[in-house]
Amino acid sequence: MTAVQAVEARAPAWRGGFGRLWSAAVVSKFGDSLRTAAMPLLAATLTRDPVLVALVSACGFLPWLLFGLLGGAVADRVDQRRAMWAVDAVRGVLMAGFAVAVALGHASIALLMVVAFALTTLQTLFDNAATALLPSLVPTTALGSANARLMTGQQVAGTFLAAPLVPVLLIQGPSVPYAADAVTYVVAAVLIASLRVPAPERAPRPAGSTLRGDIAAGLKVLWADRQLRGLCTATTLGNIGVGGLIATLVLHVTGWLDAGQSGFAAAITAYGVGSVAGGLLAGRLATRLGRIRSVFLAGLVQTAALVVLGTVRELWAAVAAMAVFGLMGIVWNANQTTLMQERSPAAMLGRVSSAFRTLAVAGAPLGALLAGLTAAARGLNTPALMAAVLMGLAVAALAPLIN
Repeated sequence: MTAVQAVEARAPAWRGGFGRLWSAAVVSKFGDSLRTAAMPLLAATLTRDPVLVALVSACGFLPWLLFGLLGGAVADRVDQRRAMWAVDAVRGVLMAGFAVAVALGHASIALLMVVAFALTTLQTLFDNAATALLPSLVPTTALGSANARLMTGQQVAGTFLAAPLVPVLLIQGPSVPYAADAVTYVVAAVLIASLRVPAPERAPRPAGSTLRGDIAAGLKVLWADRQLRGLCTATTLGNIGVGGLIATLVLHVTGWLDAGQSGFAAAITAYGVGSVAGGLLAGRLATRLGRIRSVFLAGLVQTAALVVLGTVRELWAAVAAMAVFGLMGIVWNANQTTLMQERSPAAMLGRVSSAFRTLAVAGAPLGALLAGLTAAARGLNTPALMAAVLMGLAVAALAPLIN
């Protein structure tokens, strides 16, 4: 398979389960966006120490290192639909409990870390199961379009619906965004449970088959594929920088730019608007350039956006940079996910997906910690510059795949 190839533009049918999966993803993203917008602000009210704020973000990535590979192996062994709705039900209960704790005034940095860790631990199974389930709901020729529509719908829900509501909900009480997130988890669980997807048919496992052996097989498939191996390396490098940027963005905007909570909301909204545009652009770029070249171009543009973010001390520049960064982020993610689904054996997609995600996400907690330390020592704009350097290295890692 060459790096540049004709890529289909077929749209997935809303019937057959994709519509319900899309709806569940959009509803869940709506709730997650309420939480992810409110939690950094809550953390910033509990402490102004950038290291502690960054640790909250790091705890949201760490479970991928500990349980990511296990989640993929389990996803290939179980009914993915059942696993997904069960995980969402548990996450709904967890967020409801957190909302009660915040309402009673028991919020602390330690509690935020625990909640972030628990949610991501459950997400390791959910995300790998979702990646493996999608090809059973749409034909292979519509995978690229399906991934782009899922990501676009999620960004619309997060940007145009959730983000404007966060200030309104916070006026009603600091716990309200988290209570709303709990409800969306329950709704998503009901939608996924209603899918009429037959249980996956799997060949009998050899005697003595173990989860460790399954994990090793997934890693072997990932390593043997040159394009997936190079893409995973590039994504890992980029995620070190992105993890640091996410962890300290609230301090970058409210501190270095002195733009306050409204400025932070504007930056997040710009990122979401850009991401929506990226969902519309991802398929067209893949058709014209091929998936790998589309990812390469996305990385180049993101590097430039990060340089602007870290050097121009104006809110308008930060807003523009975040919009461009979000646009090209979806181009990267949609084509990356589709390429993984196309090139992985169907029976091993959960394991290959988990191996890719675990290795790629591994850099994010490291990036969050590095960003906290560099922001404290060198200034609140240094995480953006660090991210620019690392994204440039990611682009360099992709260069050998361009034929």
